[in-house]
Amino acid sequence: MFERFTAGARLTVVSAQEAARESGTGEIGPEHLLIALRGNADGPIAELLDECLPDQAGLTAQFAEIRRRGGLSDADTEALEQLGIDVFKIVDAVERSHGEYALAGRGPRPRRRFKHLPFSRAAKSTLERSLREAVELGDRHIGSEHLLLALATQPGLAADQLAAYGITSASVRLALSRRRTA
Repeated sequence: MFERFTAGARLTVVSAQEAARESGTGEIGPEHLLIALRGNADGPIAELLDECLPDQAGLTAQFAEIRRRGGLSDADTEALEQLGIDVFKIVDAVERSHGEYALAGRGPRPRRRFKHLPFSRAAKSTLERSLREAVELGDRHIGSEHLLLALATQPGLAADQLAAYGITSASVRLALSRRRTA
């Protein structure tokens, strides 16, 4: 499958490994693919991301905060707040007792900097979905547009963050249709 990836999409996958390594998660997840895509996208996808998403550092910080909350997205946190549950008070109490990032499930960092990190099941599913998106669009390659479509389509934190900024599979498809007709 990777032979069909464009140079930019390959760079995104490599950069996702570095984003995962820096976050200390021990595996590459869809959120790392999104962080990497934010820095490596090109064409109309880059324009869409530039227009809607924070920069890579901002996106990385947002995902770190979500991890700190035990994986609860902003929407999850707001929903719990509606029920009278203050997630931030819970996080603070747990961290006072068990240490910073106690809810994050932070695994041990890889010992060697050059060690490859595995893809999470969700990240593998996202990469497989990017191939299906390329086939559905009639493209012979897998580019950043297909990765973004897969991220927006697959349920999870990356899709939640994209949706929070108004990026859905429909908006990505619209941006792509403009490219194809231009």
